Amino acid sequence: MTFWSKLEKKFGRYAIPDLTRYIIIGYVVGYLLYMFAPKILGALVLNPALVMRGQVWRLVTWIITPPSEPSLFTLVFLLFYYYMGTMLERTMGRFLYNVYMLGGMLITTVGIMIVYLFCESVFHMNMAELTIGGIFNVSTYYVCLSIFLAIAACYPNMTVYYMLILPIKMKYLAIFYVVMVAYYCKMENVLGRVNIALSLLSFLIFFFSTRSFRRLSPGQIKRKKEYKKQIRMHKDENVIHRCAVCGITNEDAPDLQFRYCSKCKGNKEYCQEHLFTHTHV
Repeated sequence: MTFWSKLEKKFGRYAIPDLTRYIIIGYVVGYLLYMFAPKILGALVLNPALVMRGQVWRLVTWIITPPSEPSLFTLVFLLFYYYMGTMLERTMGRFLYNVYMLGGMLITTVGIMIVYLFCESVFHMNMAELTIGGIFNVSTYYVCLSIFLAIAACYPNMTVYYMLILPIKMKYLAIFYVVMVAYYCKMENVLGRVNIALSLLSFLIFFFSTRSFRRLSPGQIKRKKEYKKQIRMHKDENVIHRCAVCGITNEDAPDLQFRYCSKCKGNKEYCQEHLFTHTHV
């Protein structure tokens, strides 16, 4: 039993079902606050400097921070993200999906705080120097986008409709994601780049520690079925004797004796255990 299997057996009952739905609900709340109560949203975002001044609730409340300003594509993005998130949850299982998403958020939170404290204590850099004008709103945007990488690892040749219009294979969507993240990394400030790097780190850590979940992909399942079919065909080719009662063959038990019954119609063959105890047909 693997490490993750042991954890799932012990804590799996606490996993949140349909986690993607709740993340999207958090986004919706964040968008509403952005439009109608920006000051309240400003008190919830992750600001390391303010956290160190006692506003520790920001370590949790930042997860509702919307990834961008609301636009015409916001609804399409949320629908597409829900589709991808639920697919990944079905592939990995509820528990592992919870660990992947919540673990990514935890790594981001801890990483941002560590980098801020390190820069402040060693290089004496403040928030204005680490960001643009001291403004830094970290969100789960990059953690959620890393779902594309996880899906591509499981279903590289699967075709999805990006923005519900453009058909594209997941492996190409993953490449597009990497290019896009590289562009964002160039445009971001110091803590923004840390945010991107931590989202990728969480994917790499989880991917290499749970590579076995890829066996659930359609390609792997198809290959396993074909392999088992070939094995059965190979065994059937080598079968000379088969018991009509229990089905055991000379391949299963090479030392077992088989005999035909003269009282049964047709060429009925039986193993030595059923030769005298079977019902004649």
